Amino acid sequence: MRLRCAVLDDYQDVATTLADWSPVQDRVEVTAFTGHFTTDDELAAAVADFDIIVTLRERVPFGAALLDRLPRLKLLIASGMRNSVIDLAAAGRNGVTVCGTGSSATPPVELTWALLLGLARGIVTENTALRTDGPWQSTVGADLHGRRLGLLGLGKTGSRVARVGLAFGMEVTAWSQHLSKERADQVGVELAPSKEELLRTSDFVSLHLVLGERTRGLLGAPELALLRPTAYLVNTSRSGLVDQDALLDALHAGRIAGAGVDVFDIEPLPAGHPMRTAPRLLATPHLGYVAESNYRTYYGQAVEDIEAYLAGASVRRLG
Repeated sequence: MRLRCAVLDDYQDVATTLADWSPVQDRVEVTAFTGHFTTDDELAAAVADFDIIVTLRERVPFGAALLDRLPRLKLLIASGMRNSVIDLAAAGRNGVTVCGTGSSATPPVELTWALLLGLARGIVTENTALRTDGPWQSTVGADLHGRRLGLLGLGKTGSRVARVGLAFGMEVTAWSQHLSKERADQVGVELAPSKEELLRTSDFVSLHLVLGERTRGLLGAPELALLRPTAYLVNTSRSGLVDQDALLDALHAGRIAGAGVDVFDIEPLPAGHPMRTAPRLLATPHLGYVAESNYRTYYGQAVEDIEAYLAGASVRRLG
């Protein structure tokens, strides 16, 4: 009898076409779910009879209570090598092996610039007007050349965003709690003396930090108040870095020129959620990592993880 493998949240229905599952098809039956299960009850009922689960990024929390309800589960695969919503200790107690996959920082870098450029040049507003017989030119674009880009975080993603900013002729400054001048010099950017100074002096601010105890709520109402009325904020990292209510207040009050957001406290974003209709907001449904190259890696290496597990030699184990 073949093992049963569930692929969760395959929104685009590509999990079985962007990877070659033939190495395991004689031993594993794959079922892809294209919709999202909104509750643990729904998910537990749907996957109770599966031995293997493949989940994308941090879309689905696997806490102790859920794992306790999946006695048949033996292998849980999450894309990427970092996952904060899987209770690894509970997985271990339940005899569940947890593995990851590789992931590229290139797609989120590209989306960051898509949002930033879309905001700066009023792309959505102008495209909508053109397609609906609206006014011909109703916005004046914000220049990038000579403007200051402030980066909160200068790691793998932040440093690549910085290099693009430099190529546009921007002044790039960066800050994070443990960022050194040596690291800033390596990337060719200026080290901001403080988070507050970076916010006060930047025309564009982009976040590229891991969400943790030190960074949760990094930008609240007091910090957002430091931004210039002409400044733009971009967040393609984690929603928890920014107080969402404070951001909505700033957008509605026009205290900042706009925000580009790809991450939300609740995903998928419920119908009628205030973030869906906020003014001055260019929002995308968590597309940062959603690119063909990443999906081929995620699902291709998920197959490798399954092969290794079946051979008794797990690879890319988490925890």
